[in-house]
Amino acid sequence: MRITLYIIFTILFLNSCAITKTSYLHTNAIDLNSAEFEFPQTDFKILGFGAYHGSSKTEDVELTILSSLLRKKALKYYLPETDYSLAHYFNKYLANGDTILLRDLVTQYGHRVPQERTIEAYEKWKTIKKLNDNQKSTDRIKVIGIDRLAGYKYLCKHLIELVQESNYTKASISSLIALAQQDTTDYSLSESSFVSKTLQKFIENYESNPENYKLNPSNRYEVEHLINNLKYSYELYENDIDKTMFDNYISLRDKYNFKEYKQFVRMGFSHICKSREGASSYPYFFTRLIEQSIYQRKEILTVMGYLTDSEVVWDEVFNESGEYTGHTKEAGYGIGYYDLEYFRGIQLLKDNKQSDKTLFRLDGKNTPYNEPESDLIEIIMKEEESNGDLVKGISTLEFIDYAILISDSKASTPIYEMK
Repeated sequence: MRITLYIIFTILFLNSCAITKTSYLHTNAIDLNSAEFEFPQTDFKILGFGAYHGSSKTEDVELTILSSLLRKKALKYYLPETDYSLAHYFNKYLANGDTILLRDLVTQYGHRVPQERTIEAYEKWKTIKKLNDNQKSTDRIKVIGIDRLAGYKYLCKHLIELVQESNYTKASISSLIALAQQDTTDYSLSESSFVSKTLQKFIENYESNPENYKLNPSNRYEVEHLINNLKYSYELYENDIDKTMFDNYISLRDKYNFKEYKQFVRMGFSHICKSREGASSYPYFFTRLIEQSIYQRKEILTVMGYLTDSEVVWDEVFNESGEYTGHTKEAGYGIGYYDLEYFRGIQLLKDNKQSDKTLFRLDGKNTPYNEPESDLIEIIMKEEESNGDLVKGISTLEFIDYAILISDSKASTPIYEMK
């Protein structure tokens, strides 16, 4: 009898919790399609937006948030998931509107995040330029890259641009110039490639004869920052991406006065989580910022996107000659919401959505998301090991502050299909 009563009370308790969350989400849901939409907070130092890569409406959601924050004059820097040199040339695009440059930048960007090498990403940047152009010159955002290198092409161009201003044309820089003038150069990351060896010779020359490079302090700083990142590309492994991001962020902190100006970070899901998945687990980029006291937890906002009834671009397909022939999609695995792989608690978002793009504030008054339950963080896997044991007993708010449910989103289309 006692066991029966215990089971009944347990069921009632769990149902009560579910109702509490349902009521809370219903009250704290915001329709991003509304003409009156305004992002609820500007009292942050960094706002991070992330989601699974490769779905078209994700770009729309990002633009809606960006537009709101720009209207409020609440942003100074835009940090996409890209390296310092690509970011430098994205700034050039924002200044000159060169769409040929933009198309190549998105293509090169895709060496780092293939599912973002898309027409939708290209169109997003065109919209960002329009938004930026509508700001006063003093209020326009600047793009900064803190990620690991995507490739050598724009690193070479950036180094040439910086060093040529010193009128230094010794063989090491002349070789880089010659490389940049060849349309057939392979700039993919490989320590043994001809481009890499040419860059290594430049580094050796620069570090052996720094007095020969008559650089102003700003250019010298940037050259040395790029050299450090080039060395990172040789030394670091894939699971050290967040360390690279953190090291680069700290390196650039004083130059761009990050403490003073607000930043918008667009990255993949894990990088903007504010906590580890367990005390001994890997620390993500945002986690490192908090753990090493760069910012207080309350100064960082994480807005996480979740997909339902959607699809993502998965693989680009090339033939044996290296020519693009098409792409594949996924509408189950890789979405985060289907029978064999789904986020705990995501159904509650679906039950309370206001439109195909609904923002839920999770850290509001009397929130149930500060309870030791990892809704929207624990991934329940039917056929593979999940992260349930790692995040057990950790609240959702340890990781994120907002959730956005994106529904009925088509897969993005690789930029190779752009006419």
